[in-house]
Amino acid sequence: MLKTNYALLLAVTIFSASCSGPGKTAGNNAPDSLHHLVQHYYDEKMELFPMEATMNGEHQYDGLLQIDIGEPFRLKLDSFYTRYQEALQGIDTSTLNNNDLISYSMLQREISVGKEGLRFPDYLMPIQQFWGLTLTLPQFGSGTSAQPFKNKADYEKFIQRMKSFAQWSDTAIANMRRGMSTGYVLPKALALKVIPQLADLAKQDSNNVFYTPLRLLPADIDSTGKNDLRTAYRAAVEQYVLPSYAKLHDFIAKEYLPKARTSSGIDGLPNGKEWYMHLIRYWTTTDLTPDQIFATGEKEVARIRREMDSVKNSTGFTGELPAFFNFIRTDKQFKIFTAPSQVLDSFRAIEQKIMPAVKQLYGHLPRTKFEIRQTEAFRAASASAEYMQGSPDGSRPGIFYVPILDASTFNYTGMECLFLHEAIPGHHFQISIQQENDSLPKFRRFNWIGSYGEGYALYCESLGKDLGVYTNPYSYFGHLSDEIHRAIRLVVDVGMHSKGWTREQAIRYMMDNEPVSEHEAVAEIERYMAIPGQALSYKIGELKIRELRDKYSHSTGFSMKNFHDELLKDGCVPLSVLEEKMARRFK
Repeated sequence: MLKTNYALLLAVTIFSASCSGPGKTAGNNAPDSLHHLVQHYYDEKMELFPMEATMNGEHQYDGLLQIDIGEPFRLKLDSFYTRYQEALQGIDTSTLNNNDLISYSMLQREISVGKEGLRFPDYLMPIQQFWGLTLTLPQFGSGTSAQPFKNKADYEKFIQRMKSFAQWSDTAIANMRRGMSTGYVLPKALALKVIPQLADLAKQDSNNVFYTPLRLLPADIDSTGKNDLRTAYRAAVEQYVLPSYAKLHDFIAKEYLPKARTSSGIDGLPNGKEWYMHLIRYWTTTDLTPDQIFATGEKEVARIRREMDSVKNSTGFTGELPAFFNFIRTDKQFKIFTAPSQVLDSFRAIEQKIMPAVKQLYGHLPRTKFEIRQTEAFRAASASAEYMQGSPDGSRPGIFYVPILDASTFNYTGMECLFLHEAIPGHHFQISIQQENDSLPKFRRFNWIGSYGEGYALYCESLGKDLGVYTNPYSYFGHLSDEIHRAIRLVVDVGMHSKGWTREQAIRYMMDNEPVSEHEAVAEIERYMAIPGQALSYKIGELKIRELRDKYSHSTGFSMKNFHDELLKDGCVPLSVLEEKMARRFK
């Protein structure tokens, strides 16, 4: 059906372009043609990526699990991009309004970057410790995530997804064997991290996250229906899911690990340098070179270290900065918790404290509800604090997840800064306002661009004093620690993926320049090894947003409230589009 609609749309677009004449131009229909095009693009993309559709609240594909790591899928995706790329060429942009120009530019970029990305064989390394289907499926199956479990049909849909996972895992193993023969394999350190995750998810015990929905069966199903559903659901878990995780575990532990590579960066793979340049364009939406990014990172690290040194001196600490790092990291006065509930309650107290000031800096507040939760045990060891967006219909809140392995070691100095970034007014505001804006086409309502989204969240950390936090030097030092953390990322990401740095070299650089433990530094550096380029998006985007705020701060009509509302109203946009739209608003 989607292909038929698309063919009709394309025919109309071509017909409009061919019938131009006096008083009748292709441009007269350009806005309508573009609106149809972006809607059909989104609809067809959701069919191609049904897990993403579920996250977006599009539940017509909740029973599907695309085998998106297979060659047939990649050929289909390439054809999909090509068709829409050709259709966009039929749009006369001269008659589009500003909002439509943003849509046109964003769709054009997404298609171009997506098509380019198919040149690189990421499907040969389909599993790593930070994200991917082996971790997303159990999140969906937890009963508290995007996958609904409200009625019998919902359970049956996830049963179908679990059955499909067996095919996905077999495809993943075949792909990884192909990767082993062609040089596309994970670094050994990452393969080692994956093994315990898979072992945990393969366990047949009641604590396995896949059994959780059996404790949440809908009350309106009678006892016989519940027994039948429970039997069918448990059978799917035990016949398809657990054996698949066990098979993946054994394959990686016994066959894959000995073939894993010793290099840390993507430049250790065939065509790795070109692949990294693509990932820089994808994540930063810029044409910056690795050398330019590296130099920016070193400059920012030096600047922030000077400010950290000043804060250290203000506390009366007499040692050097590395000694202060150790003091902040280890002194008992900064570790005030004994239970995870206390950590979560402290984050909730930060929310209550900042909200009056937030309303002075933002005119438009999101409607989506917000919750703070502890990260699930099965992924906590390799997870960072993170935000998971709510559903646009309000049925699922936005969730700030906090990994707490040991509450007694949780350091309070970075909590305020972390909350501003991941929760309010960071990701929760940006993503919720974007999803709630039904004047945007769906492909923009549910779009994510790292340099904008992460750049904005990092920018929010700088609002702490305006929001009534960072009131003691240690909490402010926590903010500086998080800021230098993002500057360090520019150095170590480029260092590993473009300059031959080892994992150990990157860990040492991080520990020399911020107050993190070796365990924390290892988890961070291995994250950058797993997803090259993603770590660049934060600081690159934040620097652009701060540059724009400074540029327009004395313009007519400028206020912090107006600036933030304009910044957020169009959702995630590439940095070049952000510059253009802010110039129109505050020129």
